[in-house]
Amino acid sequence: MKIRSLLNYWEETASGALHPEYYSVRLGVEDAAKLAALVEMFPRRTAEQLIGDLLSAALKELEAAMPYVESNQIVSEDELGDPIYADQGPTPRFMALSQKYLNQFKPQ
Repeated sequence: MKIRSLLNYWEETASGALHPEYYSVRLGVEDAAKLAALVEMFPRRTAEQLIGDLLSAALKELEAAMPYVESNQIVSEDELGDPIYADQGPTPRFMALSQKYLNQFKPQ
């Protein structure tokens, strides 16, 4: 979900699986003021819910912004027969590590 979509999302009721671990963060004064403004604007959402939504959106945007770095390894061909090269940038490692932890965090 893009950060722009959060405003509409917060207007709706949302639910999802939550990880049992809590994370504690200290916010800068400006960020705390903006968070307080969002809590007032969207009273059906707690500060924790808003932080979680913002973090989720930021992580998705971060993942999308990771650069593709072409390797020498051909992994496929496109519809025109041109080679598609494996990505040797940070994305494959990030995806593999994310999947590793997702498998650990999901209830068995």
